[in-house]
Amino acid sequence: MTSIQKFASPVLSRCVVALALALPMAVQAQAQTPTPTESAQVLGAPTPALPGDLSVVPAPALTARAWLSMDVNSGQIIAAEGLNEQVEPASLTKLMTAYLVFDALESGRLKLDQTVVISEKAWRTEGSRMFVKVNSQVSVNDLLQGVIVQSGNDASVALAEAVAGSEEAFAALMNEEAAKLGLTATHFKNSTGLPDPDHLTSVRDLGMLSAALVARFPQYLHYYSQKEYTYNNIKQPNRNRLLWLDNTVDGLKTGHTQSAGYCLVSTALRDGRRVVSVVVGTANDAARTENSLKLLNWSFQNFETVKLYDTSNPAVTARVWEGEVENVGLGTAQPLWLTVPRGKSSEIKPVANYTQPLLAPLSKGDKVGTLTLSLDGKVLAEQPLLVLQDVPEAGFFGRMADKVRLMFE
Repeated sequence: MTSIQKFASPVLSRCVVALALALPMAVQAQAQTPTPTESAQVLGAPTPALPGDLSVVPAPALTARAWLSMDVNSGQIIAAEGLNEQVEPASLTKLMTAYLVFDALESGRLKLDQTVVISEKAWRTEGSRMFVKVNSQVSVNDLLQGVIVQSGNDASVALAEAVAGSEEAFAALMNEEAAKLGLTATHFKNSTGLPDPDHLTSVRDLGMLSAALVARFPQYLHYYSQKEYTYNNIKQPNRNRLLWLDNTVDGLKTGHTQSAGYCLVSTALRDGRRVVSVVVGTANDAARTENSLKLLNWSFQNFETVKLYDTSNPAVTARVWEGEVENVGLGTAQPLWLTVPRGKSSEIKPVANYTQPLLAPLSKGDKVGTLTLSLDGKVLAEQPLLVLQDVPEAGFFGRMADKVRLMFE
């Protein structure tokens, strides 16, 4: 990743200029005192441009039905094809299966050394298998390796039953979690990815799920970089061939059925920057591997991700009226990172649009407007603009003095 130190100064200096230019406009609009919502209705909410659309280096030509590249640090989709098209996930489904098992582990509902009794349903599940035996007791740790490394459908069903009691109940939990994560094109019918006409997702949703998984459960990411696993005296390799081709790749999951084609969600970490690629519907294993590596390399080589703001670095300092202090910092709740074509970070243009006048009392976290970040005239991101610290109301005489001043503004 490009170092923060290298880019912070030019980026922030331009921020100051752009925000300074924006402030007089906000003051002129005081008489109407528009709220951020009203401003959005007037100006419209622009659909963010993809960084890939602004790059002079086009995305590689891929032989996939649909694909996506996402920067996990910024949360931005870099480029995509067939972004919201519904597709069969095949064994990419097991990303959500593992996600819910990890959640159960973190909440204490499961333990890694806990044993699970293998049901007849799990044992009979068709497709790729871990080869567990019916009525045997297998640890959650072993079953996770069966799901992630070996892509075992039998292990997936066994873990689904351990978490929810039945695979059907587990599928309901999968859909509930998908809704929480904003996976709008996704519907699960099982824990394995075996074909079902109503078992669908999109590359956008797979990218979001993968980014959430690596961000929330880094302690379990080692399973995805494991190259092989032996259970019941049967050694099976991880089907993700990128693990042998690129040592920066540390996950995530392959998938294949005749109807879905060959699919791969991969992720790599280079110099502190993580990228996820999603490739679905290729003709064979070699094609999904080659397409994924091309996409990862293009994303790392031609884009950079820079940190613009955090809670200690406001986007703008605004005038407060009738408060104990005259100014307050406005910014974002979490550190704000932005992905742009390499060499373009100094050209990012931020504009703050917030309620005028700002009247105390104000509480930390209050939303008072929006922060829009643009490049080459295209909006890349729009974030809520929040108050970064409490501003209590001033005493009676302080409030009266500001009321008089406001009459002449």
